[in-house]
Amino acid sequence: MANGNHQAVIKPPPSPSPLRNSKFFQVIVADNYFTGSKDNLSKWIGHPRFELIRHVGTIKTNVIGTLNMLGLAKRVGARILLTSTSEVYGDPLVHPQTEDYWGNVNPIGVRSCYDEGKRVAETLMFDYHRQHGIEIRIARIFNTYGPRMNIDDGRVVSNFIAQALRGESLTVQAPGTQTRSFCYVSDMVDGLMRLMEGDNTGPINVGNPGEFTMMELAETVKELIDPEVKLVVTENTPDDPRQRKPDISKAKELLGWEPKVSLRDGLPLMEEDFRRRLGVPKK
Repeated sequence: MANGNHQAVIKPPPSPSPLRNSKFFQVIVADNYFTGSKDNLSKWIGHPRFELIRHVGTIKTNVIGTLNMLGLAKRVGARILLTSTSEVYGDPLVHPQTEDYWGNVNPIGVRSCYDEGKRVAETLMFDYHRQHGIEIRIARIFNTYGPRMNIDDGRVVSNFIAQALRGESLTVQAPGTQTRSFCYVSDMVDGLMRLMEGDNTGPINVGNPGEFTMMELAETVKELIDPEVKLVVTENTPDDPRQRKPDISKAKELLGWEPKVSLRDGLPLMEEDFRRRLGVPKK
């Protein structure tokens, strides 16, 4: 799996390959911890078939990292999963976004290393699939949240929950009407596993079609955690997409998948984890 900030696990091909036997698995993780933590992998450190490397930036991961992983997949005959992103759609001109939409992306903006990096990664995946017969799977992931995320990773759900727990104002980027769709991590993992184990190459949108404005998200976090905190509107980042909502018809039809955890059910689980790590008891 190749992602924006880390590289992980290539899954072996189906039987009768001897690689189906778990004793042949080896996992190498390269992670820069921008959005995660070494603690999330602590139980695997020291395992004889697990190796952890702190390395790799966004565009290098998506271009050089994807090339390296494809080369490995070609060499050992493995199936490979690319965790792409809804950012390939840029600031979309169609809503909701379907997999056949080509996107509206600024190639030289401040966010372009991520958007264009993922678009190149998808191109590389299909080039290797067409030219070398590599078994590929591509998931276009929409915003995902859940426990064990980096508390200060800068992502909106992490920001709001951490700010509310610290008693700080929730900083909503202007105008607050821009929308996102939030998928709980357990639903996301289930979707990725179904894609990897199925027969469709993708790309397939994997996300929760429930759409919320940033102001609605802030209000929900405020209600759940601390009704006394204030909401403050701040300057927006350049090229911030105005709308984001997945059309998951393809995932339903081809994978039999759709998310089960609502935002109101998922946020308290993330709050509980953040409370524990921040040392903030529940009132």
